[in-house]
Amino acid sequence: MVSTNQPFQGVKYDVSKGSHGRAIVVEDLTGWGVKYVRIQWVDLTNNIRFRVLPLAYFHKILQTPRPGTSLTKAVLGIVFITVVDGFSPTGEYVYAVDLSTLRLCPYAPGHASVMGWFEEKEPVAGVEGHRSVEVDLCPRTILRRVVEKAEQRCNTQFLIGFETEFILLKKTSPIEAGNSHGWCVASALPTGSAEAQILEEIVDALQARGSDVEVQMYHAEAAPGQYEVVTGPLPPLQAVDALIHTRETIFNIASKHGMRATLAPRVFMDNCGSAAHVHISVHPSSGASPAHLPLSTNSVLTPLESSFLSGVLAHLSSIALLALPTEPSYKRMADGVWSGGTYVCWGRDNREAPLRLCNASSPTSRNFELKTLDGTANPYLAIAAVLGAGLDGIEHGRELKIKECSGEKSAALLGSAGRAELGITERLPLSWKEARVNFEKSELVDEFFGAEFKTKFLAANKTLQEQMSFGLMDDEELKLFVETF
Repeated sequence: MVSTNQPFQGVKYDVSKGSHGRAIVVEDLTGWGVKYVRIQWVDLTNNIRFRVLPLAYFHKILQTPRPGTSLTKAVLGIVFITVVDGFSPTGEYVYAVDLSTLRLCPYAPGHASVMGWFEEKEPVAGVEGHRSVEVDLCPRTILRRVVEKAEQRCNTQFLIGFETEFILLKKTSPIEAGNSHGWCVASALPTGSAEAQILEEIVDALQARGSDVEVQMYHAEAAPGQYEVVTGPLPPLQAVDALIHTRETIFNIASKHGMRATLAPRVFMDNCGSAAHVHISVHPSSGASPAHLPLSTNSVLTPLESSFLSGVLAHLSSIALLALPTEPSYKRMADGVWSGGTYVCWGRDNREAPLRLCNASSPTSRNFELKTLDGTANPYLAIAAVLGAGLDGIEHGRELKIKECSGEKSAALLGSAGRAELGITERLPLSWKEARVNFEKSELVDEFFGAEFKTKFLAANKTLQEQMSFGLMDDEELKLFVETF
């Protein structure tokens, strides 16, 4: 019989290890039957792209002084076949491979994948003010910089895990879900069904040899054909790399079975949408929280967690565009549908708050779940913005002035007087256009991403919207959307 005299603790993860498995090395590839290596990146509009190199040629580039491949500088700013304003056909980057990201692709026998860094061929002055080959537009570089700043300036580290929600479609014209079953119901995963085979193959592939992805669970979600795969925590950059691997695994295995998996945030307007919920735990790198932080006004949170949360809440409205970058993103975010709601607030196990405190009573497994994120966002950029916002709170010792919203009523139902009593004074942007205005004004984005990034991301984001909707009927727009994301 389970003891009931202790609070629920949950699984404890070591911040220095996360849920790491054994990484593979180049020398393993031939013995594991790898013939091709996919050099892979994610552009500003969250398209996963890759080039395929035969293994023999990949070995050759590893012997060069800067192992990598040349890519046009427009590569981060191409939407479908349109080159975004601010990008041109002139110039090339080096895409330098990061061998720590080397993974087998069980969904594509004989293939492995590797991520990398966009670099200049010659050093230039960047955001940090010194000459470097680093590219300020490189999503992985941006996230790495934020993580390094957190540790160097504020003695702070993070662990991050993801919930990947997706819908399996039989057809995209017209849209037809794989089934009509609901949340966690057994009939959504009957033995022998295509859906059951797909989910089991996804999990098997993610947990294959050499993988650092820990699958904690999978289950049916509430919308027609909707499922969720939950993966365990890793340090931020490794976590997002693992998320990209998870998405590629989902897309490819669904395709193998004649179905299309989509991360689109709202496919069926009469049912719930799909998100990319992220769980973030905050840890001092050594010993205690930074000494300058104010005492937490909440009896549960540490000073470090409290200031981190305060920073995220302070900037959430201005960075929303990076987490919710498309018009359909705002069709998912609504009050009363458990998507996090539209008011800037937080609460213990409150699914109507954009930031939910999970497992509050356990310091070893407590984390914040951000619900204001979906699968159309480039996750490197979105996570960098959220951690940067939290870091701003830590660095400036922000006091948490918004009280937790954990009663029976959500922020939307409290009324203006009830919200004022809790210090809830701000709403998230309710539309893509409003999010763009907030983003353009954000000083936090200028600090952590740079002015050039802001200009070029806004241009790419606008071009994506134009390409997804120009001259198309609603059904055609939805078809294009689910086939893109």
